[in-house]
Amino acid sequence: MPEARTPDSSGAPAPVTALCEEALEAWRQTASALELGLAGPEFRARAGQVVLVPGPDGSPARVILGLGPHPGDVSAFRTLAGRLPAGAFSLQGAPGGLDPTDAALAFALGLYRFERYKRRDAAPPRLVVPGADEASVTSIASACALARDLINTPANDLGPAELEAAARDLAGRFGARIDVIVGEALLAKGYPAVHAVGRAAAPGREPRMIEITWGEADAPVVALVGKGVVFDTGGLDIKPSAGMRLMKKDMGGAAHVLALGAMVMEAGLPVRLSILVPAVENAIGGDAMRPGDVLATRKGLSVEVGNTDAEGRLILADALTRATELRPDLTLDLATLTGAARVALGPQLPPFFTDDEALASAIESGARKAQDPVWRLPLWKGYLPSLDSEIADLKNDPDAWAQAGAMTAALFLQKFAPSGAWAHFDIFAWNPRGQPGSPSGGEAQAIRALFAMLKARYT
Repeated sequence: MPEARTPDSSGAPAPVTALCEEALEAWRQTASALELGLAGPEFRARAGQVVLVPGPDGSPARVILGLGPHPGDVSAFRTLAGRLPAGAFSLQGAPGGLDPTDAALAFALGLYRFERYKRRDAAPPRLVVPGADEASVTSIASACALARDLINTPANDLGPAELEAAARDLAGRFGARIDVIVGEALLAKGYPAVHAVGRAAAPGREPRMIEITWGEADAPVVALVGKGVVFDTGGLDIKPSAGMRLMKKDMGGAAHVLALGAMVMEAGLPVRLSILVPAVENAIGGDAMRPGDVLATRKGLSVEVGNTDAEGRLILADALTRATELRPDLTLDLATLTGAARVALGPQLPPFFTDDEALASAIESGARKAQDPVWRLPLWKGYLPSLDSEIADLKNDPDAWAQAGAMTAALFLQKFAPSGAWAHFDIFAWNPRGQPGSPSGGEAQAIRALFAMLKARYT
């Protein structure tokens, strides 16, 4: 578990001084010759610049950390976690405007490593942050680590049944109720699209609908819907090998709503929480759905399958319809849904879609507070005709003239979403570029922003 701690009296941790760019010259006036020599002219207190000043035994006796131009930007502490050696450190010099809890959380997030199959030898560093809310840091960092662990786990060890097991473990931790519908029972219980997408998977990897319920019955309902495609071959419209390489992460939406649900339950927010996860493998087999098939949905709308690789929106359609039945005050869905979102905004900035101006403003405020970036894209109604089908109510592959694949996917989902406050997040859930404090692999996106928004909305 990543660790950032409040002070204790044991040991003598090496002090960490954090500098904004505007404080650099004042620091140079008081720094030792050794510090100045090690920093050199290239140290400009830019965000993430680190100077390790050794003591007599060679281990760091002091650390100088650049914060960049803004004292409230804590991204440097994430980098610091990846640059420090094992040992104890303490933040003893920091500018006004730096939130200690935010700094400690960034450091804790930067310590994450996926070690299920390959362990690192070195112990992680520990950072004492005076004034930090240790319980909050531990809760959020642990939830983000859960999401990243699930995303990083390969599909041979994380099928629909294992995703269900993770959901059951989460429900058990917080005394929540969990209901799961598996295999052919999906048809009898009204989840035909979930069944259609996952029915070709091997025995033991049957599709399922997972629903976790927590909180007082009379509290406002918050529905969290997450895409749980544990592996996506593309189906009969098979992906090329390069496109299939990272498809173990196609359950990233499910991992994210489980993690966000953990934050909500740990904090005891006064809501009726419903976590809805359709868990499937989009496999190739004799029973796989075909291009040209027309599928039923829980809402009663028929969908023509133009492309079996646009399967995520099909399972989310049934799950969003289920959310509607719960009469939610707020619905949030998260999914690794389209490559078009990455073309628009790249891997680090997930887009979200909503027609609710107040909700959009609250999400953006939460993102700023949590320093967890998101970007709003429009639900442009001019592209709705691209979803028209000649033989069904709609189709899952929009006409090419619309081009805006992330928007048309969101418009498809909107047809099934509750009529009240709803937002859709098209996340990447992956860090393709490893850096200190941000190893390549599964990444938690938007959920810290959403948790900040939920705390402001319901407390």
